Amino acid sequence: MRHVIQFANYSPAADIVVTAICFVMIILVACSYISRKRDSKLFLTMVGLVLVSAWVNMVFYTLASMPEHQFAANWLRCFFHALLFLIFVYYIAYICEATNYEKQKLYLYLANSILLIIIGADVFTTALGPTFTIDETGVNFTGRSLFFYGYAAFLILCVVLMAKVRKLVYSRVMFGFYGTMAVSFLILLMQGLSGQSSFTVSSFLFPVIAMMYFMHSNPYNVALGALDVRAMEDMVSSMYKDGEEFVFMSLQLPEYDVEGKELPDEIQPLVREFSGKYFRRSMLFQTSNGTLLLIIPSKHNPEMDQRVNRILASFDEQYTRFNIPYKIVAGRSIDDISRKNEYASLIRSILHDMPESTIHRVIPDDIERFNRDEYILLELMDIYNRHDLDDPRVLAYCQPVFNLQTGRFDSAEALMRLDLEKTGIEMPDQFIPMAESHGYIHVLTEIILHKTCREIRRLTDDGFNIGRISVNVSVLELKDEEFCGDINRVIADSNVDGEKVAIELTESQSEADFVIMKEKIEELRRQGIRFYLDDFGTGYSNMERIMELPFDIIKFDRTLVIASGSDERSEKMVENLANMFREMDYSVLYEGVETDADEERCREMFASYLQGYKYSRPVPIEQLQEFLQRADPVMRA
Repeated sequence: MRHVIQFANYSPAADIVVTAICFVMIILVACSYISRKRDSKLFLTMVGLVLVSAWVNMVFYTLASMPEHQFAANWLRCFFHALLFLIFVYYIAYICEATNYEKQKLYLYLANSILLIIIGADVFTTALGPTFTIDETGVNFTGRSLFFYGYAAFLILCVVLMAKVRKLVYSRVMFGFYGTMAVSFLILLMQGLSGQSSFTVSSFLFPVIAMMYFMHSNPYNVALGALDVRAMEDMVSSMYKDGEEFVFMSLQLPEYDVEGKELPDEIQPLVREFSGKYFRRSMLFQTSNGTLLLIIPSKHNPEMDQRVNRILASFDEQYTRFNIPYKIVAGRSIDDISRKNEYASLIRSILHDMPESTIHRVIPDDIERFNRDEYILLELMDIYNRHDLDDPRVLAYCQPVFNLQTGRFDSAEALMRLDLEKTGIEMPDQFIPMAESHGYIHVLTEIILHKTCREIRRLTDDGFNIGRISVNVSVLELKDEEFCGDINRVIADSNVDGEKVAIELTESQSEADFVIMKEKIEELRRQGIRFYLDDFGTGYSNMERIMELPFDIIKFDRTLVIASGSDERSEKMVENLANMFREMDYSVLYEGVETDADEERCREMFASYLQGYKYSRPVPIEQLQEFLQRADPVMRA
């Protein structure tokens, strides 16, 4: 067999285009985020191999046209084949890595074996003598070229592997790869039939382009067949413009909805099945690690309610099989939410308050609550951006604290309220979690501290006995390097003694938070500021850590007050805890005291301070003076 290639039929234009495309891909990767996983490294290596192959091919045809360089051209041709077959090996490795195929070692062994056999044979035939001669018509190959045999062997291996992993990859992604490989093969076939030789490297580039689109720039999660949030928002926007109605169903697996976790392997096939089995033209989106959203066009799915009920029943069967906690939210498209493209936020807000392993169908009250929350969040963002310490929307309230030693009210806890134009007075449990999760909390703390210090200054100037007022601070704020400076600045600008201010903190489970908390407490205590441990007795309590932190007062939560009144054993336990703190020079403050019985019991359980509805509900801070006594004129003098 002799294969003749005319020089006139080769043009470097195709290899130049390949070179340009490779550089464009490298630039795009460099200018955008790409994961640092192994499949990304394999992809970049393939781009580099295709780039080098194009250069080698151009050099080969340049040398082959010169009789004096026939020896070098023969070996360069052998090296060119090695590069192309190495790209095939990387195809195999990439498919195995991207799909996490369990038999990837076998296929990599087969690929490398084919590579070694073909290249070894090619090197051997080249060493025996020239594999082509030059005459006036072009390059006359002697027939000892093994390229097409090697190409056929690798092509068969790729097809078999892709058939094996087809159930591990979303069907549309797999069909995309099939189509790209088919186009590459047809180009080589047509090139051979027409006596061309310009498009060899181009045929190896097309699958690499497909990998970049599907795996690195494309929003698909190939294992789930899920698109990302950006694709979801684009689809919702398009459907809203076209007036197309749809049904949405969201599945959250709370155990896996955390950074770094992926859905378990046994769940992924079910997700792929559910996304296409029950509905026509539905699209699946992954809005967070453990949350999936299915959007189903109504016009393509008659009898929608029956279809929804069938998928929910099927899911319930699978739950009994896997016993993984879940939350499901389902509903119909809502014009206002579609217009603002806020389905991900709406579902997230509903999921937050849902019990596990339940199904919730969206009702008008959900939309009203969500819109209210969104309005509050916008107001919080505006408060944050303005950073006005006198912002009238942030109200300072307080609850007086009774001092058992002096028998009078001489301190208080500052509390926050929002007064918003559209919704009126908002309580802390409505907006504090939002402020914390969006990074707005510290500005609110600065505002409430400023207004508290201003009132302390006024009360002091008017001759009232005020020991201190405490302000609640989020542990999240302590991570800010400017936290202590901001607190000291607000107090100093108000011309208030640091001893008149206290900060209430709740305990954190994080070791890093504990170290930061200790550093910040020690720094601010040097300015005279006192510290309370808030909510003792709820959630997490580590006595060893508490002892290491220089708190002044331990606030026993209302739950301990209730527990102490339930039975003698509980009362004794609370009493012993309080006595332990007292003997270590901590003061104990019981909050949530509501009755005379609560007060009497807390007195007997070594209380230093009492706080609760028995004495007063929270009041505007300007009314605190009604609970205070004026200082002795002589002492004031």
